[in-house]
Formats: sequence, structure tokens, C-alpha cells
Amino acid sequence: MRRHSCFVFLFCGIFLPGILGFPQTNTSIDCDSLLPNYEAEPQTSAPPYIIAVSFDNFESGNEVQVTLEALGDAGFKGFNLQAREIDGDVPVGTFKITDPNTKGLECHNMTNSAVSHANSDVKQKVTTTWIAPQDARELQFIATVVQNLENFWVGIQSKTLTPTHSGSVNATGKSKRKVCFE
Repeated sequence: MRRHSCFVFLFCGIFLPGILGFPQTNTSIDCDSLLPNYEAEPQTSAPPYIIAVSFDNFESGNEVQVTLEALGDAGFKGFNLQAREIDGDVPVGTFKITDPNTKGLECHNMTNSAVSHANSDVKQKVTTTWIAPQDARELQFIATVVQNLENFWVGIQSKTLTPTHSGSVNATGKSKRKVCFE
């Protein structure tokens, strides 16, 4: 009996926190609706998170640094981040995974078209690199951020990024236009 009690105690101490906490492998966020796969309703208050981007303009092949960050001490355990054309409902472009807390997702048969959490550790900030596709229109980065099983925000948006014509933006996204004064 004593051996059985030790086993139960050991089992509960090792596995129960993971089972009762934020699920690591069974929690996913739908690519289309951006809703997590559990029953809670999204928060309607202003999200305590922001999406910052390194450039306002882009052209095909540009790399844009994208940062999802908690305001204050909010922290988050899960997220799904995509680039979508304004009024679009599918991800555009691809992500280069550079942060160990992130992993690429395949949405609509496109590898790394979205980026998500790689673990359930509490994060204050994650940074990734997005590579602009050909022929994209104005777009925003959009995210769902999961603080815990009861608190998550859907549809958090970055500022709008505008495509430029070839030759007006170099590979870093900085303008090459010259200003002339008469």
C-alpha cells in the first residue's frame, strides 16, 4: 500500500500541473477563425498586447520584423500570428522562425504562413521575421493571444502596411526616393 501511495503522489506531482495548466500539445488556434480549440469566450476588453512592425511599407521579398508584446505584466502563454490583406481571411507571406518560443504553422497548405507558441511558458514578448509575398495588397498582422484558459483576445491588429512599387523600397524596407526642391 505504501508503494502505491508513493506512486500516486509522484504521478500527481509530475503530471497534474501540466494536465491542469495550459495544455501544451492539445491547444491550437484555428487558422481561419483564430479561435482556440476550447469553450471559453474571447475577452471584449482592450487587449493588454500590441503588435509592432519594423516598417510601414514593403515589397516582395522584404523581411519585416514583427513583435508581439505584453503591456505591463500581462504575459501570455499562447498565440497565433498571421499577416492578412485588409478585409482578407487567409494568411499571406511566410514567417522565418527566429525565436525559440515560436514555431511555424501551415495554414491553407502554406508552410510557415502563421506563427504560434512552441511551449506554454509565460512570455512577455516574441519576435519573428515575416517575408513579404509577391502581389500583396495593404495588410495587417493579426493575432489571437491566450493569457490563460479563461482569458484570451482575438483579432489584435498591427498598423497597416502598404506595398510599394519595385525600386522605391530597398531590401531593408527603407525608401530610396529622392526629394527634390525647386
